[in-house]
Amino acid sequence: MADGVEFSLTGVDELVATLREVTYETKRKGGRTALRKAAQLIRDKAKANWLRVDDEETARSIAANVAERWNGRLNKQTGDLGFRVGVLHGSVIRERGNPDKGTNGPTPHWRLLEFGTQKMRAQPAMRPALENNIGEAITVFATEYEKSLARAIRRANRQGRRA
Repeated sequence: MADGVEFSLTGVDELVATLREVTYETKRKGGRTALRKAAQLIRDKAKANWLRVDDEETARSIAANVAERWNGRLNKQTGDLGFRVGVLHGSVIRERGNPDKGTNGPTPHWRLLEFGTQKMRAQPAMRPALENNIGEAITVFATEYEKSLARAIRRANRQGRRA
């Protein structure tokens, strides 16, 4: 259904060397913050894409419903850190009254625009947000993570313990 996204990661040797010097908790806390910054970058690009596609005639905005959320299930099952970037409200269609009255209601029609139908071509906004900005997101993650680890190491050295 969805196309795969491929990329290569190079130039993070300093980050890997720094990771060997810190404890698991420091890695986790700094990693979560850095990963959130990278997810926020993708979220902002997706919002910009949806503003381009969204219908201004209706009160509901797909761009207003784009958000990043902590992936607690992934963390509990595997211990990996993860964020989800997507459109809120899932596929909610249970609405009473006129759905176009009020602002920022559920926008289940985003899937129709993203993936297309038999009679309508796809106008993807989420996939290009990731595909076109994966390098920038990785750079933001690596930069923020390195800053976080450097702060933790400096703090630990001042207190005379391991980071």
